[in-house]
Amino acid sequence: MSTPPVENVVIVGTGCAGLTAAVYAARANLSPLVLEGPLPGGQLTTTSEVENFPGFPEGVDGFQLMDSLRRQAMKFGARFEQALVQSVDFAASPRRLACGEREVLARAVIVATGASPRMTGILGERELFGGKGVSTCATCDGAFYRKMDVAVIGGGDSAAEEALFLTRFANRVYLVHRRDSLRASRIMSERATSHPKIQLVWNSVPVEAVGVPEGALSGLRVRNVQTGAETVLPVKGVFVAIGHVPNTAAFAPALDVDPNGYFVPSAGSQVRTKVPGVYVAGDCADHVYRQAVTAAGMGCQAAIEAERWLAEHGG
Repeated sequence: MSTPPVENVVIVGTGCAGLTAAVYAARANLSPLVLEGPLPGGQLTTTSEVENFPGFPEGVDGFQLMDSLRRQAMKFGARFEQALVQSVDFAASPRRLACGEREVLARAVIVATGASPRMTGILGERELFGGKGVSTCATCDGAFYRKMDVAVIGGGDSAAEEALFLTRFANRVYLVHRRDSLRASRIMSERATSHPKIQLVWNSVPVEAVGVPEGALSGLRVRNVQTGAETVLPVKGVFVAIGHVPNTAAFAPALDVDPNGYFVPSAGSQVRTKVPGVYVAGDCADHVYRQAVTAAGMGCQAAIEAERWLAEHGG
C-alpha cells in the first residue's frame, strides 16, 4: 500500500467553524483538505431560517448559508472529501487520522466536529424537528413563536435559560421537568420559577410531539410520573434543552476533554491544544455560546494559528 500524501492542513468538520477555517486556510494558499462527516454543513443545515447571523437583515436559510460558505472555500482552493475519522495518532509526525481503511496524514489539523443536541427520542420528535415545531435552540428559533405558547423540556441551567429567553416572544412557556424542583443553579431556578410567563409542569416527562402526519406541531403530550396521567400541552413550539453531546470521541485519547467531553484548549487560547499544530474550533470546544457566529470566529482563529505554526515549522 502506497503512503498517502502529507496535507498541509486537514480540517475535520463542515459546520460554521470548519468552513470558516477552510476559507481562511485556502486564502493562505494552504490547499486544505476538509473531511465531511455524516451531516455536511453541521446542525445549521437543519434550521429553516437563521436571523441572527451578521449581514443578513432578512434572515437566511441555514442550508443556503452553509452551502455558500462551502462554495466560498472551494473558490479559494479548499478540497472536500467525505470521511469519518475513527481514531487519530497525534504523537506521530505527520499527524495521522484513521478513516476506516484509509489514513490521512497532515502537518496541521483543525478539529471542528461540533456537538449534537441530546434528544428525548419521543414520538414525532424527529419528524417535526427543524422548522416544524421542534427545536434545540431558543436563541436561533425563539422569534418565530411570537405571541404563541411553547414548551421547554429540561431542568438544568440550559433549560431555565431557554425558558427565560423565550418569555421575550411567547405568551406562555411551559417548563417540563421530571422532578419537583429544577436542577439549575439557585439563581436560575429562582428566575424561572418566579417569572409570570413560565408555567412549571412538575414530575412530568414528554411522551409525544403531536403533529404527525399533519407536519406541524400542535401540542406536546406529557405524562405525570407519579399518577401516570397524560395531558397535551397546546403549544406550537417545543424546545429540547437536556444538553449536548460533543463529537469528540475519536480524538479524546489524544486531546484533553472535560468531564462532559468538550475539548479543553490550552491556557491563554480558545483554539490551541496541547499538541503543537493541532487546533479545535466551534461547538466541540464551546459549551457556553454555541452560536454560528462564535463558531465562525473560532474557525478563523484556528486557521490563522495553523498558518503561523506552519510558517514557523517549514510548512
